[in-house]
Amino acid sequence: MYWGNNPSMLLVNCLFRMGGSAALLSSHPSDRGRAKYQLLHTLRTHVGADDNSYSCVFQEEDEENKVGVSLSKELMNVARDALKVHITSLGPLVLPLSEKIKFLSNLIERKVLKTKIESYMPNFKLAFEHFCIHTGGRAVLDRMQKSLELEDWHMEPSRMTLYRFGNTSSSSVWYELAYCEAKGRVKKGDRVWQMAFGSGFKCNTAVWLALNNIEAGSCRSAWRDEIANFPVKIDPLPVKTNK
Repeated sequence: MYWGNNPSMLLVNCLFRMGGSAALLSSHPSDRGRAKYQLLHTLRTHVGADDNSYSCVFQEEDEENKVGVSLSKELMNVARDALKVHITSLGPLVLPLSEKIKFLSNLIERKVLKTKIESYMPNFKLAFEHFCIHTGGRAVLDRMQKSLELEDWHMEPSRMTLYRFGNTSSSSVWYELAYCEAKGRVKKGDRVWQMAFGSGFKCNTAVWLALNNIEAGSCRSAWRDEIANFPVKIDPLPVKTNK
């Protein structure tokens, strides 16, 4: 909690809520039979070498020596650039061959042949059935949906988690996975992409493979007693106009 009066630091008091999660992991082969998921990949991208990235989320003292976390106006741009770097590293690990070829072809045209074309965004819907994206805010989720070209169904766990529990920072990706489970959406063989952001600036991914069908209501979670009330309709954000 920040107790000062600096506007850029006060914003943090409004954004974040307390949250938590727990997961039991094992690398012992005998536990595979009762495990829900297998961890396929983890990836961490850190772009702190860039000054804007390093300072976009920064803990410091204000003019009255009160400690707080300031959020830069460059945060969304920094997140966008970090995501591009992250996806470039993640794509070869998870994408089917057809998407790898399209991405490589686009990269050669832009970097080698110097053709002025937009960078190709791979179709990650061919790599994952479920998306659990850090609930940094509605604007963040809107941009992620547009960038990854996801359907509303894919974004539902993230949007409902933000609506019900707020921004619980990186633990939000576990609330989202619990939402998918509570809805009975996770089937054997499904792949789950958990992606979270943080100061630094950094972007982190975990890719999971479902080892069994997970029936609706079979798991104890924060959604257990109210999942029937979701999804709820959320009004769109107002469009800014220049007057």
